[in-house]
Amino acid sequence: MRQFLQNLLNKPVAKLAGKISSRPDKKRIDKALSELYKQIKINPGKKGLDISFECYKDKFIILSDQHKGARNGADIFSLAEKNYLSALEYYYSGGFFYINLGDSEELWENLLITVKRHNRVTFNMEKKFLERAGFIKIFGNHDLYWDNAPLASINLQKIYGQKINIYEGLVLKANTGKKYLEIFMTHGHQGDLQSDGNWFSKWFVSNIWAPFQAYLRINPNTPANNNELKTIHNRMMYQWSSKRKNMLLITGHTHQPVFKSVTHLEKLFQELDISKKNKDKKAIIDLQKQISNRQNKGDRIPDFSGYLDTYFNSGCCCFNDGDITGIELTDGCIRLVKWQYTNHKESERLVLEECKLDDLKIG
Repeated sequence: MRQFLQNLLNKPVAKLAGKISSRPDKKRIDKALSELYKQIKINPGKKGLDISFECYKDKFIILSDQHKGARNGADIFSLAEKNYLSALEYYYSGGFFYINLGDSEELWENLLITVKRHNRVTFNMEKKFLERAGFIKIFGNHDLYWDNAPLASINLQKIYGQKINIYEGLVLKANTGKKYLEIFMTHGHQGDLQSDGNWFSKWFVSNIWAPFQAYLRINPNTPANNNELKTIHNRMMYQWSSKRKNMLLITGHTHQPVFKSVTHLEKLFQELDISKKNKDKKAIIDLQKQISNRQNKGDRIPDFSGYLDTYFNSGCCCFNDGDITGIELTDGCIRLVKWQYTNHKESERLVLEECKLDDLKIG
């Protein structure tokens, strides 16, 4: 039956997909991000929270894009689950506040009841943060269900054992010592034609269109699985953030880590050039290995460079080798971190990039 429908509907579905595709649109992105930020500042608590923090005392971990599934062949989270649980245990023990930046559950391809059944352990670990009021859950385009389904709040309460609010964004604000700083966080799908619109269009995409595409096995044209769109999307996010005063923007969505407006792959190439000039053979070999690894994960060198340190991307928790990346805010610093498996299949934390908040070049 699936093959019959594929043959019958392939062309019309492809045509319709093009019309409502997720190709980033700068005007829509600018408008959506600006409106969300404005709503959070004017009416905090509805679309998102506006929170003050002490940058040398408070600790935050930002993780996104788990895409928890059904533990079948299509579940891209299954290999990363152990790293994810190890990371959460580390951050819980360390007193971190956990900000989940969206696409935590893969609800375009799976029924919620299936995701719940196969992810009890991870939900229980997240629940520990919630029980000490240290958890904020933000929705993305693949878990739009949490924002628009009538029974979403009831299902969330069943999962976590208590009422939990879902937000579209969050603003953290602090005086770092040298400057006033705001950190605006959201999943990053804002402005996408396919997944950001009025309540009906979002309901249609999450409940009708996405499951239909999944059944027909039509790969949606999104930044998460299209290398060209990753670059375009990150550029537009940087362009928006660079025009804001005293602000950082942190998103997920593209699955591509970005630190200080530069992708991690681009930073590796910069370090490789320096190592070649210094004729450091050991560093050259190590960097070439890291570059190959990132390219295998779909990263490309973007055709732009950020002049200001205003845009960051948490990457994802579903790389095909089981790695996960995230962003830490602690000790007056912002860090891009990776959790990976050792040769003995244990999880280890690596700091990929680090910078003092006071040292960031922002507008």
